[in-house]
Amino acid sequence: MRGVLVLLLLTLTAGCAGRDGRQVERASVPSGWHGEQGQASFYADRYHGRRTASGEAHDRNALTAAHRSLPFGTRVRVTRLDNGRETVVRINDRGPFVRGRVIDLSRRAAEELDMLGQGVAEVRLSPE
Repeated sequence: MRGVLVLLLLTLTAGCAGRDGRQVERASVPSGWHGEQGQASFYADRYHGRRTASGEAHDRNALTAAHRSLPFGTRVRVTRLDNGRETVVRINDRGPFVRGRVIDLSRRAAEELDMLGQGVAEVRLSPE
């Protein structure tokens, strides 16, 4: 019986690990953070496959983003202000490092907000 419990525990633990063996956790939004507003941009295709600050590879087809300070794993709702389109992304990288920009989005997230043509868009970030 003990062996079955150990095996079950190992199986559950392995199911939570990322491809490189790191634990993938869902972080909660820090207390006191109620969102922010500013410009969003998106990653150029040349960053596809490169390592992010969290250690995972950037995937332009995933709903991920870079934020300067939110914990990795935090899920954020991004709403484009001029058209009302929105998406939910997971923070897995640091940035952007351009004044006025609050988030860098994956290509897929930018597509969902219909901002590929413009490159940047005014957005509101809110806790998910």
